[in-house]
Amino acid sequence: MSLIESSAQSTAAPNIPNGKAAAVAPKLSDSNHVELENIPTNERPVNPDEDIMQLARMGDISAIESLYDSGKFDATYCDAEGITPLHWAAINNQYAMCQFLIKAGADVNKKGGESVATPAMWAAQRCHYYTVHLLLEHGADPLVTDVQGYNILHLATFEGNIFLLVLLLHQSIPVDVPDSHGHTCLMWAAYKGYPACVDLFLRWGADVHAADETGFTALHWALVKGSQGCIQKLVEYGADRFAETTTGKTPAITADEMKTSRMWHRALKECGYDENAMPVTISFPMSSWLLKDKRSFMKKFFFFWPFLILWAMLMVSSHMVVFAGIPIALFIGYGLQWVAQQVMEYAPSDMRHFHKTPWLAGIFAATLFWVGLNWLTKILPRTISASPFTNIAFGTMYSLCGYFYFCTMVYEPGFVPKLGGLTQQKTVIDELLSIWKFDEQNFCVPCMVRMPLRSKHCKRCNRCVAKHDHHCPWVYNCIGVNNHRHFFLYLITLEIGISLLVRLTISYYEIIADGASSECNLLGPGFCKVVNADPYTLVVAFWATLQLTWVTMLLFVQLVQISRAVTTWENMKGANHGHGHGSKASEAITSALTAGTTSLAGAQLGHTGLGPDPALPPTHAPRHHHKAGCFAQWKKILGVDTFVETAMHGYEGNRNRRRAARNPFSRGTCSNCKDFWCDPAPVFGKRENGAAVLGGEVINYTMMYEAPSRQSSRGGYQSVGTDDSV
Repeated sequence: MSLIESSAQSTAAPNIPNGKAAAVAPKLSDSNHVELENIPTNERPVNPDEDIMQLARMGDISAIESLYDSGKFDATYCDAEGITPLHWAAINNQYAMCQFLIKAGADVNKKGGESVATPAMWAAQRCHYYTVHLLLEHGADPLVTDVQGYNILHLATFEGNIFLLVLLLHQSIPVDVPDSHGHTCLMWAAYKGYPACVDLFLRWGADVHAADETGFTALHWALVKGSQGCIQKLVEYGADRFAETTTGKTPAITADEMKTSRMWHRALKECGYDENAMPVTISFPMSSWLLKDKRSFMKKFFFFWPFLILWAMLMVSSHMVVFAGIPIALFIGYGLQWVAQQVMEYAPSDMRHFHKTPWLAGIFAATLFWVGLNWLTKILPRTISASPFTNIAFGTMYSLCGYFYFCTMVYEPGFVPKLGGLTQQKTVIDELLSIWKFDEQNFCVPCMVRMPLRSKHCKRCNRCVAKHDHHCPWVYNCIGVNNHRHFFLYLITLEIGISLLVRLTISYYEIIADGASSECNLLGPGFCKVVNADPYTLVVAFWATLQLTWVTMLLFVQLVQISRAVTTWENMKGANHGHGHGSKASEAITSALTAGTTSLAGAQLGHTGLGPDPALPPTHAPRHHHKAGCFAQWKKILGVDTFVETAMHGYEGNRNRRRAARNPFSRGTCSNCKDFWCDPAPVFGKRENGAAVLGGEVINYTMMYEAPSRQSSRGGYQSVGTDDSV
């Protein structure tokens, strides 16, 4: 059996459709082929006797009210095909017209058109979920089917609008309800290639093993489309990798016939299977005991392995001649990293890349450890008498840096609390619909919560973070309202500590260099004495000093943003609370260090963590960027791009002051800094989740849904401008 997709996929046509279903389920034809049929959606002709339909399309309430008053039409009117004015008002998203017609007595469950569908079904085909919600509130039956056996959930799945699906699932529609050919919504989402919808259905409890009348499972249909995201999600949720159809086709055979084997193998690899769909196992002494909790083991491995790498590179580069030591040290570092990459093949699916593991956090922790050990064993004993206060200051900064670093890494950044159950979720959704805020800016689908202002869903942490600043790979955690001050103190103490280390290292070599040999191969006598006296300390100090580059730049960026009362996320996307328009300067700030992504498009998609949102219209599709080279990637990781943009555009005179005046969270530079530093939350310890200070008042960012008003200099309160970014 071969699988054939129709060349014309169902899309929302620019003309007004005649109410026919936008797609027909994949089915087994007489020729034993799987086909996808489409019914044309041409505009229905309007004649003088049916002008009420045109008025319904246009939303002319007064004109239809006049027709009702004249007695020519009433609320039960329908044409020869059973189509009512409510059908046309619904599919054209004429919300007020729908309200009028329903109040006049229109039947919300009237079936019409060649598809024999209800007004709610017509609205669902165009993803008008506010209109769908209105009809459901007034008695529309979500389980009624059209002539092809589709209910409203099937029709919504065809278009892939995640918010419409969330709305419908909260109407108690069974997630596994099949169409006339046994296809569930999960199968349709997999066939259409909507990873976000597949994930939603799976989290809702959809049966990943369900099969249609031909034996095809959702995994088979995902392989027909070839979407790696859909395939990977299904495999992660336990789909049968060897399920056979009625004709004996396994997923591997289906992938081969549909020429999607590459996506199939990539998805298997990401999920920890080989190309034959068999689990990839790792075996070594005590492996069964160590891998009892694989995730915990992998986290510890990728955190502590850089300790060995850094030590080996420091020892080799410091104990061999420079022209041999540096290349060998780099080779050893590369080799040990290659070992880590091989181990990564056995890691859980969400830890298959270094930036998804504590790798960078381990590199910094290793640096902190080896620098501290070298200071205690070598520098401190020799310099304590000559520089006691500098040593005390360095020890203090070192201890505080380590403390704030691990606090930033361990403390919760300020997760938005999840709701208790479906009833609470439905209440929140209904509330957002009532105030016209049920959208990606105000509702998080993965967390099923209303998103407070300044929050963002982090795809690395898989939670919404209040007052989200950025996801920092160096601390393997998000920076949010709870740990932002700890993060800033970590940067300050690190900057001061490195400066003091440089001063102590100079004093150390002034003491020990006199008795050292002045002979070496490439360097002058003076520098040869330093190298020969203690090459290891010199290399360690040089490595530590290199950290001043990214620390200084990141510290500068954070200082500017704190003074302006903006977060890195807001600065990067040019957030306007209520509109979401961005500025040219802020769009350029796309540092992986400060945002957890290497492009603005990737940052925008980080909201769901599930790839491109199919709910977005084509005009809002993310921009595609060419893959950046290694040097460009490291520029972003080290924050160079962020520093340059902030330095050039952080303060732009009157224009920037006008923008700052429209920031509802800014109270001026002094007040902003005071709010950040004079926060009554403990510096040495955890704070209450979400608590912070704004304008001198304690607030909770996990429950802030409206932008605060700002008091004007002349007294009273003024409205906050919403036509520009912060």
